[in-house]
Amino acid sequence: MKRTTVSLIAAVAALGAVGGVASVTAPERDKAAPSPVAAAKRMPVQRSTVTCPAPAASDFAKTAYTAFSPGTGAGQGGKAQLLPARDGKPDPKAKPVAPLTAPGKPVSASTGDAKAPALVGTADGVLAPGYTVQQTTEISAGDGHGLLGTSCTAPGAEYWFPGASTAKSRQDYIHLTNPDDTPAVVDLELYGAKGEINTPSGNDVSVPAHGSVPVRLSTLASGNEENLTLHVLARSGRVGAGLQAVDSSLGGDWVPASASGSDGVVLPGLPKDTTKARLVVFAPGSEDADLNVKVATPTGSISPAGHETLHVKNGMTTAVDLDRITQGEAGSLVLTPSDPKHAVPVVASVRVVRGKAAAQEMAFASATPRAVERATVSGNTEKGSTLFLTAPDKAAKVRVTSSAPAGGGKPVSRTVEVKQGATLAIEPPKPSGKGVFSVSVEPVSGGPVHACRMLTASTGGLPMFTLQTMPDDHATVAVPTSKEDLSILNQE
Repeated sequence: MKRTTVSLIAAVAALGAVGGVASVTAPERDKAAPSPVAAAKRMPVQRSTVTCPAPAASDFAKTAYTAFSPGTGAGQGGKAQLLPARDGKPDPKAKPVAPLTAPGKPVSASTGDAKAPALVGTADGVLAPGYTVQQTTEISAGDGHGLLGTSCTAPGAEYWFPGASTAKSRQDYIHLTNPDDTPAVVDLELYGAKGEINTPSGNDVSVPAHGSVPVRLSTLASGNEENLTLHVLARSGRVGAGLQAVDSSLGGDWVPASASGSDGVVLPGLPKDTTKARLVVFAPGSEDADLNVKVATPTGSISPAGHETLHVKNGMTTAVDLDRITQGEAGSLVLTPSDPKHAVPVVASVRVVRGKAAAQEMAFASATPRAVERATVSGNTEKGSTLFLTAPDKAAKVRVTSSAPAGGGKPVSRTVEVKQGATLAIEPPKPSGKGVFSVSVEPVSGGPVHACRMLTASTGGLPMFTLQTMPDDHATVAVPTSKEDLSILNQE
């Protein structure tokens, strides 16, 4: 028996309330030839969230925050701001850090407070797509001296950090920041050269709502292990995770989370004056990984002598030293499966050291996904900024845009070509005006492009630097196109 008229009206009303945009009266159409469903459209995101870990707790530290939005969202209006991650509810009286009210120009703030908290940034409206925050700390003396930089990350449920350590010379902390109204529960797992390490205190780590928890890795397991892979897994809720590595002789920096890839991974960001490089690789699945190791130089790909291939046992961290691998030329590491028919997912990170003798500094680059539409990084300066662009498979054209500086001025763009299998290291184009600026990388044509940015500074002869990988900024999301079909309400 067919539905009654009353039921039909109620159902139509319910559909209208849920859909919000569907028409109650269906347009006339040929029932024998229904129109095809349109493909999903990519639309600008309407809200973005990032988390910035608490900076180094040092009396010799000064931290700068630079927030930026390209302003590609729909409509007008919106705001973006950073607020302290205090346990419990957000403090409505807290003063926002680096608030944005308009797109296209970065806003900066700084602090010398050794107890500066973690921050949670939110952006909506026109400011949401591509909202980016850079946190850069300069420590002039003591352990962890140097330049520590991180691009504040979007919260998630899982992170991999190859390159962690519990060696005597290291003090590594994982910072977990919860941007939401409910607590999160996180498991912390460590994997060494012989497999998973027993870490009972890493289970069920509670991260309060709008709070941040630092955990020293050496408290999770006994013993000292030079090369580890840290797995952060949120069993409930979501967190932003940042790994801070501090070495007694090599300074400190933040280790970017690694992307995972079965068809290969790319680690852009080897400076031309690299003196030491340690590659750390981990296969999180149930199979071993056999990899080809290539260095993408300015002129093309080469195989490092003695390290042409790498065998990675599943569940075990593999590390290999690649000292002086760049030979005076900037480069990137490209890892691909030895047998493409037997590809195994891997994560990877590389510790890069510049300088000599007592004047050395370290930074980290990790496997980073390609920039699909656009990748953005903030906190660039007129001197001391370098972009690394790598096209592992096919030559590519890339548009590099420097925003208007914080002090006022005009943006500037430049299109560059990256050779197949090569790395192009360039200074970003300098915009008119003074102050820090942001840089966006947009593929124009050709193959996939992977990007990384280096910031440098020098104090007392110490070659301070930091590396930030540049994944796609996910400014848009796929929104399926839907059409009303009231015929379903008339089915028996």
